[in-house]
Amino acid sequence: MDTAPITARLERVEELLAALRRDHAAIVAASESSNADDEHDPEGATIAWEREQVASLIARHEAEREQLTAALTRAEDGSYGVCERCGRPIPAERLAVRPAARTCVGCG
Repeated sequence: MDTAPITARLERVEELLAALRRDHAAIVAASESSNADDEHDPEGATIAWEREQVASLIARHEAEREQLTAALTRAEDGSYGVCERCGRPIPAERLAVRPAARTCVGCG
């Protein structure tokens, strides 16, 4: 089983996570050195919104990282590429687009 697509996507997700964490830290640091009141200051609402947007993206990519890691585990045990619902092979085209796919299109 060729795990290169999974590994490549996992590396990209790790890069994105690192960048997002840097962005989040910068937003938090900027808001700490400011006396903006998120609740009453018009700019504060923007800072809070940006911080939460980045936090949401981090959570989304962490979930994708977990899915990709699980896909690597399935590749090791031989169950990768097999639909968890119907047991049929997941088409290569689907795996190319969604390397962590656990189901075929019909079951997904």
